[in-house]
Amino acid sequence: MALKSTIYKIDLNIADMDRHYYQQHTLTLAKHPSETDERLMVRLVAFVLYASDALLFGNGLSDDDEPDLWQKDLTGAITRWICVGLPDERDIRKACGRASEVVQVLYGGRTAEVWWTQNSKAILKLNNVTVLNLPDTEQLAAVAERGLSISFTIQDQQILVSHAGGSFDLEVVRLKESH
Repeated sequence: MALKSTIYKIDLNIADMDRHYYQQHTLTLAKHPSETDERLMVRLVAFVLYASDALLFGNGLSDDDEPDLWQKDLTGAITRWICVGLPDERDIRKACGRASEVVQVLYGGRTAEVWWTQNSKAILKLNNVTVLNLPDTEQLAAVAERGLSISFTIQDQQILVSHAGGSFDLEVVRLKESH
């Protein structure tokens, strides 16, 4: 018998002063049986960083042909493809052929740094790729709840995360920007 996804209901408030984006979102996220709380919350951060009315969660872990999040234009063309984790460099190249912009969000501390060292030479050659690293996501994973109210305030590329139990800063390291 296959394990079922766990459903998370998230009341999300975004105040992104860098992009002048201020919105309240009510999200329903499905946590894949093999997914950790940390990865789920990193997907949420990826949504926060690129939030728009057109940004949607994809099937990610359930479907190799879909990203964790994506944005399409009115013609159905993929304008932004966002993946979380440490993929094979070939998967990033493949995504570059399918989308105008590809965003790879790394996490996992030292493991992510090693991945970047091994793959950066090839990825730096790709014009439409942005690579972000979240070096410390332990506090983020600790706040994951099936019913969660959380706020993200972004100013000067600094992120303040607030929730019922308190608040903390979240660092985003931009390793590569798309051209």
